Amino acid sequence: MLATNRQNLLQSREQPCNIMAFHGSIRPTVCGNLFPSSEVGHKYFCVNTTTTGSTSTGLSATPNPSAPNAPTGTPRHPTSLGGSTGGGAAVPQPHSSPASEVPSPAEMEPDRPIGYGAFGVVWSVTDPRDGRKVALKKMPNVFQNLVSCKRVFRELRMLCFFKHDNVLSALDILQPPQIDCFEEIYVITELMQSDLHKVIVSPQPLTTDHIKVFLYQILRGLKYLHSAGILHRDIKPGNLLVNSNCLLKICDFGLARVEEPDPSRHMTQEVVTQYYRAPEVLMGSRHYDSAIDIWSVGCIFAELLGRRILFQAQSPIQQLDLITDLLGTPPLSAMASACEGARAHILRGPHKPPSLSVLYMLSDGATHEAVHLLCRMLVFDPAKRISGSDALSHPYLDEGRLRYHTCMCQCCYSVPSGRVYTRDFEPPADRPFSHSYEDSMLSVWQGKELIHRFITEHQQGKRVPLCINPQSAAFKTFIRSTAWHSSKVSRKEER
Repeated sequence: MLATNRQNLLQSREQPCNIMAFHGSIRPTVCGNLFPSSEVGHKYFCVNTTTTGSTSTGLSATPNPSAPNAPTGTPRHPTSLGGSTGGGAAVPQPHSSPASEVPSPAEMEPDRPIGYGAFGVVWSVTDPRDGRKVALKKMPNVFQNLVSCKRVFRELRMLCFFKHDNVLSALDILQPPQIDCFEEIYVITELMQSDLHKVIVSPQPLTTDHIKVFLYQILRGLKYLHSAGILHRDIKPGNLLVNSNCLLKICDFGLARVEEPDPSRHMTQEVVTQYYRAPEVLMGSRHYDSAIDIWSVGCIFAELLGRRILFQAQSPIQQLDLITDLLGTPPLSAMASACEGARAHILRGPHKPPSLSVLYMLSDGATHEAVHLLCRMLVFDPAKRISGSDALSHPYLDEGRLRYHTCMCQCCYSVPSGRVYTRDFEPPADRPFSHSYEDSMLSVWQGKELIHRFITEHQQGKRVPLCINPQSAAFKTFIRSTAWHSSKVSRKEER
């Protein structure tokens, strides 16, 4: 579905016509592919059936073949990771990026949609420049109002800002047309094989090793986001992409925003999928912080343990009731920021004692350490909820850290004499994410100019630009695909 200049197109005219093609200097010529890929998620984990002396967990301990050579004088400190490597314990497979592998012809399939989000559509496609499988996110109806402009520009800048193994980032942005015809934005990201929701509802067994590695990566990515001052505001299993080697990346920043330091400034309550929504948001709090993301992670942690949604209610009020059934009636101090109606609803009902002991019944993996960490995340009062950094220091995640940095990460590497570990296993962002650009967006046209200039400058000095190929077989389907909320984006100022 993407194309480049005419010479490159003529050279590749024998190839099937896909959605993406190279962008010409005068007008888009069409050839190349929109982004074909094979069906994702056939196999979530590679099971090692040759291991003897221990039960296979679907994880293997192969060193990372793509790791760099050790520089002279690099320190090695494997013991600082914590946990134990004895007893033949299985560890995750090495990291290998699907975006760096060229698929064989047998793996190639027509371009097709793989996901529909709140404000975008994601297609699986092939980059005509190198044949790599990638994901193409279409952001439609960007300029229908100023709120939509700001939200999309915020997400676009965040995707270009992120530099972290557990956070999805932009690989490229498609060449925009002339500004008068500029209506949609197309972002290329790494193509992952599945997401955590599909894994949870699948018959694939999940061992304690899987859960620890997944939870460690979620919190590692969240620490990075929170250190940059970013609230995700929609953490859920479907927004946690995974590969067959257990590598996990946080995605979908359509609802993300910069943390608001002023508690007097109101923030929208239309955030977070209901099952993973923190009690302060359910109770109408006008201001919240990164603790809402930690609550969501706690709900996902319980879902990984029990293979079912922890708080599955039909309405926000019932959601709140299920939470108080587990945690008990909160004290008045925990409801200080709640609206009067929500506070009255809680106080009208009978006093509920906490019943946290039922968490031990989630599964055999709900050990004392697991439940202790889970209870620190599922705290009604956000001021007392554990932070992402403190959660990473919990003993339950020691083995997850060990397994991730033993053979999955790109920050550590192996040498003939052993493993060389990085000095900082959970690095923060090197700087806060700035949103000062929003102050200059006073109209839709100004927003369009800023976004057009940003994309153009972002591409300078980089690879050959791409564009959508209208002659591709999937073009008609692609052009009609839309997001859930694209036709009815709120005109209210989103905070």
